[in-house]
This record gives sequence, C-alpha cells and structure tokens, in this order.
Amino acid sequence: MSHKAFMAFDLGAESGRAILGSLEAGRLKIAELHRFPNAPINLRGHLHWDLTRLFREVKKSLELCASSCGDTPESIGVDTWGVDFGLLDSDGRLLGLPYAYRDARTEGAMQQFLEIIPRERVYQLTGIQFLPFNTLFQLFSMVQEGSPLLQAASDLLFMPDLFNYLLTGEKRTEFTFATTSQLYNPLQQDWDNELFDALNIPKAIMQQVVAPGTVVGRLSRRLSGETGLPELPVVATASHDTAAAVAAAPTEGKDWAYISSGTWSLMGVESEAPIINDQALHNNYTNEGGVAGTFRVLRNIAGLWLVRECRRAWQSEKLYTYQELSRQAASADPFVAIIDPDDASFLNPPDMPEAIRQFCLQTNQPPPETTGAFIRCLLESLALRYRMGLQELREIYPSPINRIHVLGGGAQNEALCQFTANAVGLSVIAGPIEATAIGNLLVQGMALGHVDSLPMLRDIVARSFSLKRYEPRETGEWDSAYERFKEVRHRRVTAVPAGGELT
Repeated sequence: MSHKAFMAFDLGAESGRAILGSLEAGRLKIAELHRFPNAPINLRGHLHWDLTRLFREVKKSLELCASSCGDTPESIGVDTWGVDFGLLDSDGRLLGLPYAYRDARTEGAMQQFLEIIPRERVYQLTGIQFLPFNTLFQLFSMVQEGSPLLQAASDLLFMPDLFNYLLTGEKRTEFTFATTSQLYNPLQQDWDNELFDALNIPKAIMQQVVAPGTVVGRLSRRLSGETGLPELPVVATASHDTAAAVAAAPTEGKDWAYISSGTWSLMGVESEAPIINDQALHNNYTNEGGVAGTFRVLRNIAGLWLVRECRRAWQSEKLYTYQELSRQAASADPFVAIIDPDDASFLNPPDMPEAIRQFCLQTNQPPPETTGAFIRCLLESLALRYRMGLQELREIYPSPINRIHVLGGGAQNEALCQFTANAVGLSVIAGPIEATAIGNLLVQGMALGHVDSLPMLRDIVARSFSLKRYEPRETGEWDSAYERFKEVRHRRVTAVPAGGELT
C-alpha cells in the first residue's frame, strides 16, 4: 500500500483538534497539527456554540497544513459531538449561533412532547434513548416558544454538516449523525413523517442522508485560495464522534462491548440491525448508526465531565492536572461514598462538588472531604454504573460479551480502567486514546478506496497503536459495592419527584 495522507477535524465539547493521518504499509501514523479550546458561550441567558470562532480555527488549521505539512492530505473529514444543529435561511445564511445541548431551554420539553406521541411510539419509530436534549426535544422547545429562527429556516444542518457546508457549499447529513437526533426512522431509512407532523415542522428542512465515507464536495475555490490548499475532497466521515471511535475499536468478532470514554461514557455493542423492543426501551438503550451498515446499541452514561467540573470548581484555589487528581484518588480510601453519575443533579450544576455533597447527604452517606476522595468517589461510581450497563446490555444483546474495549481519552485514566475491570469482572482493553480521530481518518480512507472494509480498518488500528490490558482484581469488594450502588440509586430515584430524573 502506497503512502496516503488525510486530515481529520475532531471537535469535542471541550476542545477541537486538527489531526493529520499518514497511512503506509497497513499502518497509520497520526500527528496533531492544531488544538484549540471549545466551550459554549452565554448570550442573554442561553448557551450557544461559537461556530464562527470554531470555523476560524478550522481555517487556521488548513493554512497551517498548507504551509507546514510535508504531504498534502488527500481529503478532509469533520466529526463532532451529537444532537446540536444550526438553521439556514433560504439564501443559505446562518440564523444565529447553534444552541448547546446543555442549554436549559429544553427543560420539560421531553415530557410535554411525550403527551402528544407516547414514549413507546417514539421509541418504536426511532429506537433512540430518551434524553432531554435530543434534537427532537430541542426543536419542540423552539416550536413551543414560537421561535422566529425556526419560522425563517429553510434548512437544518447538524454540527458536522454545518462545517462541511462552510467548506464546500454542499448540504448533506451523514447517517451516523442523523440517527442520533430522534428524528430518523432506521427501519424506514428516512426522516420520520409522524414526528415531523407532530412538531408541525416541514420535513423539507432536513437533508439527504448519506452513508459514512461519502465524498460530499470539494473545498471551495475561495477557501482554497485563502488557505493555500488545493480543492480537496471533503468526506462525510463517521461524523458522530462516537461512531468514529467505535469504528476504530481494535477487535474482531461479536463478543465485545465498548465504552467510548470522554465527556460522556457511551457504553454499548455493535449490532448488524437495530434492537428495538420492550426490554431495550425499558433499559433506555439507543440505536445509532455505525460504519458499514452497523448500529451502535448503546446508552449515554455520565462520563469524565463530572471530574472536569470538579476540577473547574477548584481552580480558584489550584488548577490541578488530571494526573494529580488521579494520583490523589488512588491514595484515597475506597467506597467512602457512592453516587449515581446519571442523576439529573449532575447534568449541569453551578458547583459540581456541592452537588455531590448534597447527593451524599440526601442518601445518608458521608460526603467526600478531600479532592482525592471526590475523584475516587466519581471514578468508583462510574465503574459501578458500567457494571449495571453491562447487565442491561446482556438483557437485550443475543451474543455473549467477554471483554470491554475502552476507547478515547478515558483510556488514559488507569484508575478508571482498573476500577472498570474490577467492577464488571471482565478484561478491559484500553485504547486507542485517539480513537475518534483515527476512525475519522480511516473512514476517509474507505471513501477514497484505500481501506477496503471495516475489518481491514480495525486490523490497521490494532497494528498501529499500543493498547493496555486490565484484569479484574478485588472482585468481592466490588460485588459488595455494587449492592450499595443499587441501593443508593433506588433510594435516590424514589426520593426524586416524578419527572425529575435525567433518564
């Protein structure tokens, strides 16, 4: 195989990166070209993504590539977090900055929409888990408030679609992203008429859905001139970041589950078809598109966002590194307090440590007292929630699950990986850390004919990146802690008023 180069933009809720990939002799090498922060901005009490600033960073990355890269990439691909979108008017102009999914405008929208179409019917149509910030409920909140932006909209483009549009002028939606919105019917393979009728929004604002690995256009002549790059193909890669990460899982067979570990923990299995039944609905599992016609049957679990928000709350006293926090957690006493990471009080509190303290007090537990104790509480609780997730998956997935692959940034957190192995009682294989960017790059390789199949893609990953294996330890103590976790979760759920829970 001759030398091939690709460029991936991996945009997360905390930062964005431009990554260069070089594929040669069946191995991929990656290098970070540019990194930039990303965070929602507060405008008149609402959280928005600063799309204009992010696009300036994308352009800067393209300019850096033109001036400093030894190899001009053959293509460009963009992946982002899920569900958020922007609206265009009939002239193709952006109607305001896209809302961020943690914005409070969707409060109560899910419950109100489910009075129009029952939960069971929505799940039957979409196979998507119920989260208050899903695109369906974001749109419904705009309908309820009579949003002039929605009334003026001619096109809806999800975040990666917006970047592809700004790069090429072409409007498409990629399959892995479309399925996350709770607007797409995976059985009919189209946007669902019944849901759009209930919203009273014309389905015509949605775009043609294309498979991951579709060339949607070329870098515009204007951007080519401004950046110094040729008019490169722009690929609708696996544009949902979790889809890209799962594509890069270095494995084979069907007897594995994954945890895409970052701001969120996405825990699931890869299936050849959606799993839409009463048990999957009861467990609140979602069916999101994957690469090569697969589906990601998974559940959103709170992730390292909780650690990040504790670190942010402490920064006025000291800005801890994540490594410092992990070391402090390792030396803290085990199982002093256990929380439910998915509790609604942790979705976006003004003070995460205080939210944890209140949860512990309300569940008759001693709150953590040191930074290390806080972080240990979070990591242990996440691992125990993964154990519950494994149990839920085994109730709906017909194949055995014999190992867990941890993908993404959380693969670096040795304490969390070891706690996960202990909690679930299975081997945990951690890596690659840059799974999302790797999946993005290699799906571009599929688009251009350099990677023949998903198994070949995964074989390239396995031969290109180092992995670390964790085996279960101290399982008896974790069995006891899991019983406590279930008790605490039940105690908290029964104490929260109806409608107060995230899930």
